[in-house]
Amino acid sequence: MKLTVFGHWGGYPKVDEGTSSYLLEEDGFKLLIDVGASAVSIMQNYVDPNEMDAVIISHYHPDHVADVGILQHYRLIGGMNADVPVLPMYGHDEDARGFSYLSMPNVSEGIAYDPNKPLHVGPFTITFLKTVHPVVCYAMRMEANGKVFVFTADSAYQESFVPFARGADLLMADTNFYKDLAGKSQIHMASTEVGKLARDAGVKTLLLSHLPQFGELATLKAEAASAFDGQIVLAEKGLIIEF
Repeated sequence: MKLTVFGHWGGYPKVDEGTSSYLLEEDGFKLLIDVGASAVSIMQNYVDPNEMDAVIISHYHPDHVADVGILQHYRLIGGMNADVPVLPMYGHDEDARGFSYLSMPNVSEGIAYDPNKPLHVGPFTITFLKTVHPVVCYAMRMEANGKVFVFTADSAYQESFVPFARGADLLMADTNFYKDLAGKSQIHMASTEVGKLARDAGVKTLLLSHLPQFGELATLKAEAASAFDGQIVLAEKGLIIEF
C-alpha cells in the first residue's frame, strides 16, 4: 500500500496547507479518504483529481469534507473535455444533510456504507468502528493483499480501538492534543493515548495526524514515544509512506 498525505491539520488549515485528506493506493486503485480544506489544490501536485477511483468519508465536519464540492466541480469541468467517470463517494447516511452533498448528477454518486458490514472497494476490504465524537464518525480498517491500514478518524480514546487496530502495518491516529489533555476530552486523542493504542494493538508504524496548530509538534512525537517504542511519524503535506 501507499499513503500520500494531502492535509493533516485539525479544524482549519495553516497557510498553504490543508485539513484531513489522504490518498491510499493499492494495485493501481486510488481511494481518497476524506476531502478536507485545500485537498484538491494540494493533490494536484501529486495526482490528477480526475484519476480518483473512489472517495470514502469518515464524517461530515468541514475539516473533513470542505473540498467535496470542489472535487466535484473539478471533475465536472474536466469532464467537459474528457471521459471522466462518475465518482463513487462512500459515506454514512446517519447525517442525511451531509450525505446528500456526496451526489452530483453525472459527476459523483453518494453510496451509503453499512458500518456493521465489510465494504469492498477496489482491492480494499473496509470495516468500521464508531468513534467518540460530537457527530457520528467512523474509524476504518482497510485490508488488501495482506497489508492493513487503520485510520481512527476523529475520536477520543476508546478501548475498542485496540482490537480494531490489532497488527496494523500503519495506524494513522487523531493526535489533536498534548499529553496534558489525556483522558480529559470527548472529542480527540492525546499523544500519550495514541502511543498506548499503538503499543497495545501491536502496530508496526504510528502516523500522528489531525495535528494541533499550537505548541511544538515534535513534543507530540516524544510524548507518544513514551508509550510506544515502534516507528512514529508526524504527518505533513506531501508525506508518502509505502508499506
